[in-house]
Amino acid sequence: MLTDEEARESVIIALDCDRDTAIDLATRLQGKARWVKVGMTLFYAEGPSIVREMRDRGFKVFLDLKLHDIPFQVRGAARSASLTGADLLSIHGMGSSEMVRQARAGVEDAAGERGGDRTRLVAISVLTSMDQDALAEIGIDVPVEREVERLAGMSVGAGADGIVCSPQEAAQMRELLGPKALIVTPGVRPKGAAVGDQKRIATPASAIGAGASMLVIGRPITQADDPVEAYEAVVRELCEA
Repeated sequence: MLTDEEARESVIIALDCDRDTAIDLATRLQGKARWVKVGMTLFYAEGPSIVREMRDRGFKVFLDLKLHDIPFQVRGAARSASLTGADLLSIHGMGSSEMVRQARAGVEDAAGERGGDRTRLVAISVLTSMDQDALAEIGIDVPVEREVERLAGMSVGAGADGIVCSPQEAAQMRELLGPKALIVTPGVRPKGAAVGDQKRIATPASAIGAGASMLVIGRPITQADDPVEAYEAVVRELCEA
């Protein structure tokens, strides 16, 4: 069971939408939600200003850009992303240990320039939209959970603060990475919510119970008739579980 404050710190609302919708949701959720996710759809349309605007409204921001490029480029991109004020940034674990190390150097560069806390890094393991068949299609023939374990160990060993994985791997990752690692889980669906394009899912309470640190929840909240009540229902579930 979580306290109300712990539950609110555990839920990241995914603003995978246009600016007007994002601002409307932020206005309605301001003072209630603690975290929002700015992903590629919103960031590529609006640029760094949208991160600053969410920060100005009092939100912590998970900038979900899934950086994946040569190490030199990723260091520069991580620095630039961190300078927006993002609290959390995603990179791809498949980019190699050197890429992860350079991403860490990039956010440390930014912290030295702007002062304050360093942007934390989480490495994508296997996307929650992928299943065993999807992995095989790109030439990875090991079980999903083994690939997640391999990428998680490598990424955290190279300087990431944690990983992004499905709720189904959360318990395994908590055991592997220890109590301090960030384990961020998309693919979270409250009871009765549509599955959508996610393949490896769980409810909020079961994901936290398995060891997740933070839950990324988008459409079940953002497309609800009453997004505030949908968010509060998730908080209540986490407090009552």
